[in-house]
Amino acid sequence: MKKIIRETDQERGIVQVTVADERWYFKEARDGATGNPTIKAVPSVTWIAGFYPKGIHFYKWLAEKGWDEAEALKQAAGDKGSKVHDAISAILRGEEVRIDSKFENKSKSTEDNPIFEELAFEEIECIISFLDWKKEIEEEYVLESLAWDTTVFSEIHGFAGTLDWLVRVSHRKTGEVSYWIIDFKTSQYVWTEYQLQISAYRRALENGENPILYKGQPVDVTNLKTAILQLGYRKNKKRFKFTPVDDAFDMFLTAQTIWAKETAGQEPRKVDIPIVLSPALTVDAATSEAKTAQPPLEAKPKHGKNRKHENE
Repeated sequence: MKKIIRETDQERGIVQVTVADERWYFKEARDGATGNPTIKAVPSVTWIAGFYPKGIHFYKWLAEKGWDEAEALKQAAGDKGSKVHDAISAILRGEEVRIDSKFENKSKSTEDNPIFEELAFEEIECIISFLDWKKEIEEEYVLESLAWDTTVFSEIHGFAGTLDWLVRVSHRKTGEVSYWIIDFKTSQYVWTEYQLQISAYRRALENGENPILYKGQPVDVTNLKTAILQLGYRKNKKRFKFTPVDDAFDMFLTAQTIWAKETAGQEPRKVDIPIVLSPALTVDAATSEAKTAQPPLEAKPKHGKNRKHENE
């Protein structure tokens, strides 16, 4: 059973735990009744949004590929998306990213043995398309990164997740300013659950639970805009597609209701399972067990003066 534990926000003490197909976020909190410290656990935004019906196009794709191939494709897409996200985060931090730079393959890594790999050709294409999009936008706008690869945690609504990029966009001529949450996707389609995910991130910022600062001052996030940026997009020559999306938080709440029903509650399962299910036997123990397991020998007739005659 593979378990991945990541501290996603050291300052706020937020930890992400992934077990099988579950993902939880844990955060130190205060009990509402007693005021005592406690640990608050909430499911991830992506896990919740995945329970929303995916639509006829997804199910046609699933039927065409078959379950096993579809799962393999989803795993490969997840690995690619994760490495592309990490590379873009490095770029936004101002680090050099090369074609031979190595990034973690989270599906292959374990807690004790993280696996780092060079970027594959398709991943490099996605990163180049991000740089091309950024260059095109910066001809007309100034982009200032406020947060990236940042965890948002909502105790009010009971979820947490990691937003890709919060950016301040200023028009070079008019000076008009807007704030955008941009979600990076390497998929060729914008599924409805993507819209739900980014809407949840927006609500977690707008409700004041995750304040954002710009040059030391709080940012007014009452009019946040949201968009999906598809990278490595194959349906146009630019290889990227920028799609603004409307708020769909009401749909996210519907998915959350379905999630709660299907998972029988919103608490992580607490199951104590020993790492060693059956310990290896020593030679002495194995020999002893073998002797104990042998059937008893048949009793031999006794000899002596008190022995009865067989014909009696």
